[in-house]
Amino acid sequence: MCSRPLQNPTRTLLSLTSASLAVTMTTTTASAPSYPTTPYTPRCTSWPYFPRDFVRSDESSDSDFYSAPRFVTHIDDNAISLLGKYYTQVLPRKGRVLDFCSSWISHYPKETEEAVDQGDLEVVGLGMNDAELRKNGILKGGRFLQDLNTTPSIPSEVGDLDAATCVVSIDYLTQPVSVLSSLRSRMRAGGKVHLVISNRCFPTKVVGRWLKVSEQERLRMVGDYLWFAGWRNVEVVELCDGKADGGGGGLTSWFAFRRNDPLWVVRGEHTGEKVNGEV
Repeated sequence: MCSRPLQNPTRTLLSLTSASLAVTMTTTTASAPSYPTTPYTPRCTSWPYFPRDFVRSDESSDSDFYSAPRFVTHIDDNAISLLGKYYTQVLPRKGRVLDFCSSWISHYPKETEEAVDQGDLEVVGLGMNDAELRKNGILKGGRFLQDLNTTPSIPSEVGDLDAATCVVSIDYLTQPVSVLSSLRSRMRAGGKVHLVISNRCFPTKVVGRWLKVSEQERLRMVGDYLWFAGWRNVEVVELCDGKADGGGGGLTSWFAFRRNDPLWVVRGEHTGEKVNGEV
């Protein structure tokens, strides 16, 4: 048992550097993709969070909240481009992939679309809004409507999976370990889950602790989710630190103050090993 992670004062947009993560993790650089990658190291031998950490300021029905379709993107164009490049290198071209907490767009690259069109790959979507899922053309393997906060498990109908993705939505799950444990049970050995994280959110619907800690601690928190759900080889991949590129004078200098959306992926692998007393 370990002491509970300390909470920082409430703040929603906080910076993260690889150097700060190195306090408890050893930073390495992956050869492919070529993004700074930090292995996650478990900090606790037992679940370190309390039920109050997952209470939201708005506990009204999520089905009502998401009933109206939102045909918008929740990360900026730079983040979308980087995510597509990342997916190009990590998503399988054959088998079956689940995009959970999905919407009208999954941000998958053309290589994934081609694999779907050729019949080599099936992509399944699980989300909250029927109109959004129907508009997402890559979800040819099936579409499932489900509130993961009321039914925190991946339905067996999704089939056996080779990979899974979740874009800027893990912070909304009130029972993340149940969901991720269920996902692992659907995943073939060697399959990976990619949890994409930025700093945009609907603040009334994210779990309470998310808004009270730094971005560094949020990434560790998601690492904890995966670890206690039985995933292994957990890593934090930095796709964008959120800093604006460029500089100079005049109008160019003004635009330099407009920061890009930061973007990370916390990912884990189903290694096939028995964990947490599995038989």
